[in-house]
Amino acid sequence: MTEIEQALAAFADFMWGPQLVLLLVGGGLFFTFHSRLAHFKYLKHSFDLLRGRYSADGGKGEVAGDISHFRALATALAGTIGVGNITGVAVAITVGGPGAVFWMWVTALVGISTKFYTASLAIMYRGYDDAGKLQGGPMYVIREGLGKRWLPLAYLFAVAGMFGTLPVFQVNQLVQITRDAVAIPAGIVSADSHFTFDLIMGIVLSIFLFAVAVGKVKRVSAVAGSMVPAMVLFYFLITGYLLLSHITELPAMLALIVTDAFSDEAVSGGVLGAVILIGVQRGVFSNEAGLGTESLAHGAAKTNEPAREGLVAMVGPIIDTLLVCTCTALAILVTGVWEGDAIGVTLTSQAYDQVFPGLGSYLMLIMVFVLSTTTVLTYSYYGGKCMAFIFGTRAERYYLGIYMALITVGAVASLDAVISLFDGAYATMA
Repeated sequence: MTEIEQALAAFADFMWGPQLVLLLVGGGLFFTFHSRLAHFKYLKHSFDLLRGRYSADGGKGEVAGDISHFRALATALAGTIGVGNITGVAVAITVGGPGAVFWMWVTALVGISTKFYTASLAIMYRGYDDAGKLQGGPMYVIREGLGKRWLPLAYLFAVAGMFGTLPVFQVNQLVQITRDAVAIPAGIVSADSHFTFDLIMGIVLSIFLFAVAVGKVKRVSAVAGSMVPAMVLFYFLITGYLLLSHITELPAMLALIVTDAFSDEAVSGGVLGAVILIGVQRGVFSNEAGLGTESLAHGAAKTNEPAREGLVAMVGPIIDTLLVCTCTALAILVTGVWEGDAIGVTLTSQAYDQVFPGLGSYLMLIMVFVLSTTTVLTYSYYGGKCMAFIFGTRAERYYLGIYMALITVGAVASLDAVISLFDGAYATMA
């Protein structure tokens, strides 16, 4: 079993290695230069579309799609804003130093172009499933846009999507954070005996999430459309208060991010190449530009105008990486906790504990709980669409049942090998 775990871990590390980073960032740079930055000129129009200022059809008759521009973006953001925005940024700073944040920003900027094109294609090349319903996503873009010769790639994406979006990691991390922040300090469980607590939490989560996920994209997008903006606003408020309380340190930390990004030897001790790689990897993990997942959400938007959905989609990396991840990074840096020994969510919690004594871990728990559950809901929709593409729409119900069962499994088990498999499959989608 150890050899299998090592092989799967090596597979995941290889798939998320420099070659994938070069592919995703290189593709984003190509789109950026090819477009001559044309889509950036319409950023204001993006927000007008989100506010519903323009009608979905533009006077052109019946409109395809199921959800509004706003709900499509909220669903896509629910899949990207999650545990990684809290823990991933902390890991990037711990391993790569403050300079890694700069390269996360660079990745987000080129990711804006990638999102514009992939979401536009998701509308331009929608196709019908076996039930006669119009669908969007990379599988349909390949089938309708490239033709039958490239159909194996569509099935490869669908298979990778079925496994790469399973909920084990998100649920496992959520249960662990809840246990460490609430159950153990309250004496409900101990660090060595917590199986029953984990099992009950897993069952409750699976029942709650099933009730939402069974409503497919309309119900998932409705939940995401209310919960994700609320949590992002909540995070901006508490981080804004933290930054105001450390306003004198802010200019120095912003300067450190830039200087450390180009230092031959980063503050954390890493070399320049490693700092760039870590920052870019975490940026890709964060906004998922180029992985294709966002096309599954934006392909369901109620519009006949591909460019409109592309303009909406390009707001994603701005919110996810340039705003939310930057909030986490600055909170960690200005409070000085990054120079300690803590890692992951513990490091982020320590930063907020300085301003909200005794509440930091609970604030992070609220964020992680809401964002991870919305991520799981969005992933259930993504995986179901991939399943339906291969086996037909009737198979979606079986996938959803297995998906919800894995929520309970993920709550109680330590599945390093399976998580490595999922990570590798997720990278294959790119």
